[in-house]
Amino acid sequence: MRKKLYKWHSYGALIAMLPLFIISLTGSILVFKVELDTLLMPEKMMVGSDSPVTRLPLDTLMAKVKIAYQNHEIGSWEIFDDKQRTDTAYLIKHQSNTWSKLYLNQYTGELLSKPVGLSDDLTDWLLDLHFKLLLDTNGMFLGAIVSLLLLFLGISGLILYRKFWLNFFTLRFSQAGRIFFSDRHKMVGISSSPVILILAFTGAYWNIAEVVHEVSEHIIEEPYLINKTLYDQSLSIQKLHDSTKNYIKDFEATYLLMPYEPEMNITFYGKVASDNPLNSDYSSTITYDKNSGKMLHSQDVRSANALHVTIDSFRKLHFGHFAGLTSQLIWCLLGLSPLILAFSGLYLYWYRNRNKKKFSKLTYRKVISSN
Repeated sequence: MRKKLYKWHSYGALIAMLPLFIISLTGSILVFKVELDTLLMPEKMMVGSDSPVTRLPLDTLMAKVKIAYQNHEIGSWEIFDDKQRTDTAYLIKHQSNTWSKLYLNQYTGELLSKPVGLSDDLTDWLLDLHFKLLLDTNGMFLGAIVSLLLLFLGISGLILYRKFWLNFFTLRFSQAGRIFFSDRHKMVGISSSPVILILAFTGAYWNIAEVVHEVSEHIIEEPYLINKTLYDQSLSIQKLHDSTKNYIKDFEATYLLMPYEPEMNITFYGKVASDNPLNSDYSSTITYDKNSGKMLHSQDVRSANALHVTIDSFRKLHFGHFAGLTSQLIWCLLGLSPLILAFSGLYLYWYRNRNKKKFSKLTYRKVISSN
């Protein structure tokens, strides 16, 4: 059984090697996505130091965007009030499923960019490469398979090399290259396995969930093409925003999802004061009726069931954003471990095949000479 598991481990690694190389490298970079965006696009990402200290109402900001881009509808909105990062509005062009985004200063109302595609900025392109391998729905499906393969590789590696813990800190430098590479392969695999298993499981979940959504929403059903505002425009979005604290204590809205399909309503996602460091900035939600403004549903992560809390934790667990810079650095470095494992594993695979060929040639010569 051990030999079969080793063979499956080797073949799985060979099949997934190239996409894993891409996903691992981009994933390690994307741990610092916000920091990179701020470095590369400070004029879009950063609020000016001379800006007012109070946000403009969401109604005012949304009206400015709608006036500037009348053939678009607002699909969602990232909300920030830290006096540093700018808001981001996500737009949908009429009669299409084309989304774009623009940055704006929420304190002055100044539009800081024109709408750009969701993969036009460098880190967004890297995110598309990481998540979809630039292949849209097919890429999500492939990414799910690769994530499951990575999960299998992590589990099978732990089983195969479970006794390596006894000599975990031993690297036999003086031995042959095969032994050194074997030791390094096992050491890197064992030490990074907790993070790799987390990344593989959360990545597989997101890819599978997204594939199911895409198939059900855009293949099984006819996609809806928006051409007008789908909520009562007499509603004040800012008043709805301000009322969120009436339903969830300490609620701080971070994301607004507007109705862009007929059955959708207005939903605020946000964070709350919690002792759980894995609660994301989108862990709690409040939904309002798009016509009457009546509160329809609220979900406080502090009183949510275990399934909701677990799935919500995937966001911070996948990108390492739960213990500040320390966890980000650990996730960045250990996220690169599949690259090291790929090279060392490929060397070991090549070495064994070479020896098998040598052995078969020697056996063949002996047979010929004996005859």
